[in-house]
Amino acid sequence: MAVRVRKVPQRTCIGCNEVKNKKELIRIVRTPESDVLVDFTGKKSGRGCYICPCLDCLEKAFRGNYLGIKLGISIAPELKEKLKMELGAAILK
Repeated sequence: MAVRVRKVPQRTCIGCNEVKNKKELIRIVRTPESDVLVDFTGKKSGRGCYICPCLDCLEKAFRGNYLGIKLGISIAPELKEKLKMELGAAILK
């Protein structure tokens, strides 16, 4: 009997535009209630995009407005700061 090889899910970082394993990236999600959250579980419902666990990629995503385009909303300055804090705390763990 042949051994089945499972395919590893791949996603693209919106900051550096590199394709990586899904588990290496962090998901940012816009919930149905229009809240924007960092989804560490990867299972929250809503429109999501993936980013590398580094602040450089987050800065690139903000600079090009890629995050707003992918999530279909405009990103307010206070939301940018909130996301930087959450992602920064996750990187330091």
